[in-house]
Amino acid sequence: MFSLARPHRDDVLLSAAGLAGGVILWLVGIHIQNGRLFDSPWVSLLPLAVMSALELLRRSAPQTALAVGTLALVADQFTVGSLATLLMFTDLVYAAVLYGRPAAARRIPVIALLLTAATTVVFAAWIPSADALLIGIVTGMVFFGPSLTGASVRNHRDAAEAARLRADQTALLAEMDRAQAVTAERSRMARELHDMVANHLSAIAIHSTAALSIDDPDTSREALGVIRRNSVDGLAEMRRLIGLLRENGAGGPPRAAPTLASLDALVGQAGANSAASGLTVSLADSREETAALPAPVELAAYRIVQESLTNALKHAAPGPVAVRLGRSGNLLTVEVSSVLGDRAGPRAPGSGAGLVGMRERVALLGGTIGAGPVSGGDGTESWLVRAELPVEERISRR
Repeated sequence: MFSLARPHRDDVLLSAAGLAGGVILWLVGIHIQNGRLFDSPWVSLLPLAVMSALELLRRSAPQTALAVGTLALVADQFTVGSLATLLMFTDLVYAAVLYGRPAAARRIPVIALLLTAATTVVFAAWIPSADALLIGIVTGMVFFGPSLTGASVRNHRDAAEAARLRADQTALLAEMDRAQAVTAERSRMARELHDMVANHLSAIAIHSTAALSIDDPDTSREALGVIRRNSVDGLAEMRRLIGLLRENGAGGPPRAAPTLASLDALVGQAGANSAASGLTVSLADSREETAALPAPVELAAYRIVQESLTNALKHAAPGPVAVRLGRSGNLLTVEVSSVLGDRAGPRAPGSGAGLVGMRERVALLGGTIGAGPVSGGDGTESWLVRAELPVEERISRR
């Protein structure tokens, strides 16, 4: 069912003001025409009332109001006329362009311009005097002027709406970027926390299990020493991470991240932690140039070695654990191999987050990494982690 929206408050005021003004002009006897077909002044109130009612539809049905208003204006030409009727019609033309459909808003100014030109030409041919030009000017003021004003206001309104939409989209994109940055930072913190603490906690878990399961004072004393050392080191690493977060949050300079120069200490600590499990850890650096590499590359290589040693402590069979560094052109090669097989004694549980973290670090630098069993020449199997990292900072855009 067809229904009209409730008139806007401003439209009601315009309608009431136009009707009241027209009635006042009629009461005082002010008209704009003489010698018409219907010369009784009261007849001019009929087009006035129709035009006033159409003002209530200027927003909800602007094209309909303009069409009916045009008929009312034509009917008003057969009466003594009312200035209020004429002014309300100009408002209907303005509203049809401003609130109407886009196609109608484009057509109405063109039609008004053509009507103004045609009226001027016809009256110039009919009345060859200055009065013809005056009629053309009045027609333009009634039709073309309001339509041009409505088009200008509509263009400004549409431009403002487009700017608001662009601002909303920019704010939405900024919020999405912020959320992605927060997610990326949380992932980075999770990797750092796992890589720093997992090695110490794994050693604590293994040696505490050994101390509980083996009833030997010397073994228990040695296990407790390893537990204490890893507890202290793990606490220091946690404090370093907390301090790093606090300083970055306060705008201070970040603390130095671990580098490849610290691998000797890392390998020595891993060897001490895994000696009771029958593991021997060694480091071989075949690089000809040992100059410092970009900080993200060195940190990634250090964390890969650290996580690989932690996994070896958890799962490797007794035997050598070899850490090898090499460089070929613009690629830094990191390899960690350990004996693949079962071993007796306690083991620390694994979560699988370490391999995921290593892959994420390598992917961010645009490198490659692989982890899996390999067969040796003597028939033994080893677990090999091999990563190739570009020595130039080439962050992957994902």
